[in-house]
Amino acid sequence: MRTIVITGGTDGMGAALAHHYLTAGDRVVAIGRDRAKFETLVAKASATGGGDAGPPVAARAEFLAADLSSVAEARRTVGRLTERHPRIDALVLAASFVRRRRHLTPEGHEASWALFFLSKYLLVTGVAPVLAAAARPVVVNAAVPGARPDAIDFEDPGMATGFTFARSNAQQRRANELLGVLATGLDPDLAYVTWGPARLVRSGFAGEFGTAARLGVTVLGGLLGQRPATAVRPLVRLLDDPAPGRAAYRGGTRRPLAAGPREAEECARLTALVEATL
Repeated sequence: MRTIVITGGTDGMGAALAHHYLTAGDRVVAIGRDRAKFETLVAKASATGGGDAGPPVAARAEFLAADLSSVAEARRTVGRLTERHPRIDALVLAASFVRRRRHLTPEGHEASWALFFLSKYLLVTGVAPVLAAAARPVVVNAAVPGARPDAIDFEDPGMATGFTFARSNAQQRRANELLGVLATGLDPDLAYVTWGPARLVRSGFAGEFGTAARLGVTVLGGLLGQRPATAVRPLVRLLDDPAPGRAAYRGGTRRPLAAGPREAEECARLTALVEATL
């Protein structure tokens, strides 16, 4: 029985993955903000079935409440994971909350940078020892691959000036690719995958959207979007058969990694920046 940890594990694709692995007989730790959604997920998985003659679904399902835009809560989450689980086989980073405008957290961090990168950095580096205890450890980072190599503003990562959604999104994506350089450097046996769905997914689209934008996304999602359970099928294959090293995928299609000429230098610079920030 594997231990699968999923941030954003009560909504959308995270919930679809949690349901899949609970019904497959694995232990799932869902990290999120809504216990009621988690309990609904567990009830549905229990009704579907939970593996052959193993512990019941409820005994293999764990909920950790956390707002991962908070550095303090991300640290607490790492502590709880490493205290409770001597081995983690897979870490899926799927928490999402879209902000179109710059927003500071109570800790003073730009909220999107904190949620989409700082918390991921803390989780990946913090649970590295228990990931290393797995036979075939894997991290899947739901950060759509393909950001340009020069996307990070090392002088102003919180984008106090010149913030746009496009710049913020590109910076997070590139930083998460560099996080893979760091993670696989710490553990060469680790599989680290940056992944995004092949096309639009029907979900709750958590975030700050205007009425027109939310209506448009909802209508397009309903007409063209995949169901979350369908969207994660290629992701399940990557989690079930991980290959050591870094890789990038859109759906089930492998994509080239955006390796810049100074990738190792930029990884070291990003690490130093984050450690100084935290």
